[in-house]
Amino acid sequence: MDINDLRSIVTVVSLLTFLGIVGWAWSRRNKASFDEAARLPFQDE
Repeated sequence: MDINDLRSIVTVVSLLTFLGIVGWAWSRRNKASFDEAARLPFQDE
């Protein structure tokens, strides 16, 4: 295994991590909590 194999593996793992984060952020399960967090700055005390 040379350095180019390691670079390829790191690139693939990084891409999969990025896609996982995007999938998590766009998940319907998280919409309610994200909407609530988006309204926090506008709520009165």
